[in-house]
Amino acid sequence: MLDRTTVLLCLMLAMPAWAGPGHDHGDGAPVAASDAPKRQPDGSVFLPKAAQRQLQVRTERVAMADLAQTVELAGRVVADANAGGKVQSTQPGRIEAGPSGLPALGQPVRKGEVLAFVRASESATPELKVNLELARKKLARLEQLEGAVPQREIESARIEVESLGQRLSPSGGAMVAREALLAPVSGVIAATYVVAGQVVDAREVVYEVLDPQRLQVEALAYDAALPAGIEGAVASPAVGVRVPLQRVGAGRLLKEGAIPILFRIPPDAKAPWTLAVGQSLKVYAVTRGKVQGIAVPAAAVVKSPSNLDIVWVHTAAEHFVPLPVRWTALDGTTVAVLDGLKDGARVVTQGASLINQVR
Repeated sequence: MLDRTTVLLCLMLAMPAWAGPGHDHGDGAPVAASDAPKRQPDGSVFLPKAAQRQLQVRTERVAMADLAQTVELAGRVVADANAGGKVQSTQPGRIEAGPSGLPALGQPVRKGEVLAFVRASESATPELKVNLELARKKLARLEQLEGAVPQREIESARIEVESLGQRLSPSGGAMVAREALLAPVSGVIAATYVVAGQVVDAREVVYEVLDPQRLQVEALAYDAALPAGIEGAVASPAVGVRVPLQRVGAGRLLKEGAIPILFRIPPDAKAPWTLAVGQSLKVYAVTRGKVQGIAVPAAAVVKSPSNLDIVWVHTAAEHFVPLPVRWTALDGTTVAVLDGLKDGARVVTQGASLINQVR
């Protein structure tokens, strides 16, 4: 028979123990889910199938091939000389609205349409008198040299004197003449520099008109042999955007130390109206040379934490490995991996930037 002390000791050991206030440690740490995306110690990433579908990860098996060598050039959008122009006044005066008012930015206009009027001011008369006096002196000088100078120069000087004299005559209306400013081409108003009542000088630009469907791209090549070897080109105003180009020709006068090459944007190109004159962009010129590499989407190349260019390779069902690569651009959406990637590898072509963020 157990004594009383032994029974009490057994009861104390069987009772649960509670910690005093402030001494409890809460629930235990949760066990990490084994199916959560995580970065492995070797830099690879474990990504479950469910997470791959959620991130819309896409892979593609790649192959080594001979690719056209491409040169990246700096370019800018310019207006076609035959589809754009400037509206200028030939005399100083005050701006007056046209039949439909002053045109606004983006307003479509037709060739020959009256955009505005310039009413000459009285200040133009003294300038005309000075020009007439200079023209008369020039004519007198040429007439003294008759026989030693071409007759056409004398006739040209005589016509200039007559023209200025007619403008200063009472019927010439030099002080009240109203000059109509006409649209040089059909297109849209690309720029406007005046308001009603504004005083402008002669040769001052009032409006700029261009056809947004007929734009061109000017690129600068620092290799003198490059223009002759270009077989095709595309422009890339933004990442993932490609605009096909047609080569027009190359200049023979250096511009900023380089040879300017002119390209035309085809009328059937996708959304050419998203480009603006003066906009900077990249031009990828395709040459006759070949380079051996693997073509992958430009989005497949991302930066590692150490700022190296890498691509993610799908090595197992839920396993992705980063590989440092050396690449060159092919166009605005595709690059050629020259080194670091094996033939037949399955490369992540969509969602690489999301996998790169897994920690």
